[in-house]
Amino acid sequence: MSEWITLDTHHGPVRAWQVLPEGKPRAALVVIQEIFGVNAHMRGVAERFAAEGYAVLAPSFFDLVDGPESDPDALPYSPEGVKDGLERVDTLGMEKALEVVRAAATRLTHYGKVGTVGYCWGGSVALLAAMRLGLPSASYYGGRNVNFLDETPKAPVIFHFGAQDKSIPPEAVQAHREKLPQMATYVYPADHAFNREVGHAYDPDSAALALQRTLDFFTEHLG
Repeated sequence: MSEWITLDTHHGPVRAWQVLPEGKPRAALVVIQEIFGVNAHMRGVAERFAAEGYAVLAPSFFDLVDGPESDPDALPYSPEGVKDGLERVDTLGMEKALEVVRAAATRLTHYGKVGTVGYCWGGSVALLAAMRLGLPSASYYGGRNVNFLDETPKAPVIFHFGAQDKSIPPEAVQAHREKLPQMATYVYPADHAFNREVGHAYDPDSAALALQRTLDFFTEHLG
């Protein structure tokens, strides 16, 4: 079952795409968007995790920038869409983003333990959810991660990067291993956004392996 619900946050209402599995959920996940919003791809990601038994919320973070009536599919996968998406995440800021994650996680607590999984900008928000909110998290190609690696984590994180990702150089990936050696950091023969089925960067083999590792991680830490 999937539908839009509304989260109440300190900064205003935020829609979230809710997907519930068949039967009793094993645990719960907050899916954290890329810079393009909770579009059809991100809703599909939420549905994939629900198919694995998790209750899922994918908050529409940009509602705090564009309003709750905005079109979640509005930003295209194009240079203009990238520009507009980056402007929105910079306007939103990490502190407000974390408050949205907190609201979603609180909403999910009656389904069991809660974790997060995030992609691109969302990968860095997922890292902060582990660092500051104590939520076990999977971080996919988080380009802003290096800004937060000196913080002390309150929960485990698993990291996924693409070896061909020019926006995240090898020394940035190595910094994860050096500063958070207790966390698993994986590199795949792929580009940025290798998990996204839409676009030239999609690498199905890397996406499948990263997903399996992520599911194993959540089985260990959420159940």
